[in-house]
Amino acid sequence: MALQQVDYTISGKTVSYYFDAGFAYLENIVSKEKTILVTDEHLYAAQASKFEGWRTIIIKAGEEYKQQAAVDDIIRQLIELEADRNTFIVGVGGGVVTDITGYTASVYMRGLKFGFVPTTVLAMVDAAIGGKNGVDVGVYKNLVGVIKQPSFLLFDYSLLQSLPQAQWINGFAEVIKHACIRDANLFALLEQHCLDDFQQDTALMAQLIEKNVHIKTSLVAADELEQNERRLLNFGHTLGHAIENIYQLPHGHAVSIGMMAACAFSEAITGFAAADTLRIEQLIEKYQLPTSIQFDRDKVWSLLKLDKKRMSSDMNFILLKSIGEGIVHKMPLTQLQHLITERVAATMAKA
Repeated sequence: MALQQVDYTISGKTVSYYFDAGFAYLENIVSKEKTILVTDEHLYAAQASKFEGWRTIIIKAGEEYKQQAAVDDIIRQLIELEADRNTFIVGVGGGVVTDITGYTASVYMRGLKFGFVPTTVLAMVDAAIGGKNGVDVGVYKNLVGVIKQPSFLLFDYSLLQSLPQAQWINGFAEVIKHACIRDANLFALLEQHCLDDFQQDTALMAQLIEKNVHIKTSLVAADELEQNERRLLNFGHTLGHAIENIYQLPHGHAVSIGMMAACAFSEAITGFAAADTLRIEQLIEKYQLPTSIQFDRDKVWSLLKLDKKRMSSDMNFILLKSIGEGIVHKMPLTQLQHLITERVAATMAKA
């Protein structure tokens, strides 16, 4: 493998992807003197040598810190570092770091240029891509934020080598999601392999990441503001987001459970085959992700009905017609509540 640059145009802005680029290549993209890195305490402790010579802001690690207070703290440090409109901000880390960094850069002095070095599977295939940047408000996921594209993403696959097993598993939920909504061949590839294969074969993993990056970026480029096709990326996320923060689940776990619920809804509405629901369930389990959880449906419903995807009395819900073909379905909230009670409660929920 060798470094490869691929440029995409999204709403007239060029976003450059540097695949298989070592962290040191960052100096070829931005100036150390005019750049400030943002990372979390865990990554900084594990990779301290990579940050030598860079001005760096360190934030607390974890989804629970993806709140406005973290943004305020970064802004305070940017002021102390005398960041101005020529300063470039680079988020180095997982999805929490990239979300917070992109949002902060977008609002500080009404907007600075920024880029990302994603360091987890989840960030590489999903969180760092697409320009959605923001924070949670209590248990409400990503309720505040902006859509603004980074200037670049740098993919250093060596950063995955020290990734905890739980984070590998977490990231594959989004890989499975992309296969379900857009790419039956990717789904078949995942069926042919297992997590160990991707962990041990760097070239295979690079191929997987680049395929997923292309799927998500293509959807974003076609529909940056999520009026149509980009909504497909929410497959598994509506119910998933509702249970994620209530029960403090890893994002990938919540999404995998949400995908199973969406499959059940798809059987009822689109005629999605029960045999394909079983294939998805088996694939999720193969990659060591959960397929169900017992939850309080009243608590979950109270949160779910306030999801950002709600439009008055309807919800844009993502269903499957077949593996590799997702659709956007406008569903009345009354129907969604009924389906949760009838289709999900029997296997997942408790009254």
